[in-house]
Amino acid sequence: MPGTALLVMDVQQAIVARVQDDGYPARLAGAVKAARAAGIPVVHVVLGFRAGHPECAPRNKNFGALPPGAFVEGDPGSAIHPAVEPLPGETVVTKKRVSAFTGSDLELVLRAADLDHLVLSGIATGGVVLSTLRQAADLDYRLTVLSDGCYDPDPEVHRVLVDKVFARQAEVSTVEEWSATLAG
Repeated sequence: MPGTALLVMDVQQAIVARVQDDGYPARLAGAVKAARAAGIPVVHVVLGFRAGHPECAPRNKNFGALPPGAFVEGDPGSAIHPAVEPLPGETVVTKKRVSAFTGSDLELVLRAADLDHLVLSGIATGGVVLSTLRQAADLDYRLTVLSDGCYDPDPEVHRVLVDKVFARQAEVSTVEEWSATLAG
C-alpha cells in the first residue's frame, strides 16, 4: 500500500494502564507487526511536554490538571508501551494537544515521505483518534480506522464513533481485516 502509514497514537504506559481490555495491547501489536511485514511505515505519536508544563494553560481542562512531571522526558508513564515499542528508525512524533497534528511535526513527516493514507489506532477513540481523524480529513488524507485498534474508556462513545461517525470520513476495519488485505 504505497503512501500508507499506520499511526499508533498515545499508546503510552500511563495511558495503557487505564485500559480495561486485556487483549488491546496484543491486538494492536498485531497491526504493527502486519504493517512492518508489508513495509508500511509505523509512526508512533506520543503526548509530551517540557518540564513544568509551560505548554499547558491552567484553564485547559485536559492538560492544565496534569500532575507535575507527567508526560515529560524521563517520566516512565510517558514511555511507549512495550507491545508496540518502536524499532530503530521508526518515527516518533511528540504532540502537545489531543490531535496528533497539533503542536507536532506530523504533517511535515507525512509530506516528506509522500504518505497520504493514514491508518489510525490508539487511545482514546473519543480523544486522539477523533481529533486526528477530523483534522486529517480536513487536510485531505485518505483514512482508515482500525475499530479494535482503538480504545475508549466509555464503550458507548467508542461504538457511536466507530459505527456512526468515523464511517463518514474513513474506511472502518478491524485489525484482522486490515492485516489480511496486506497479506493478500
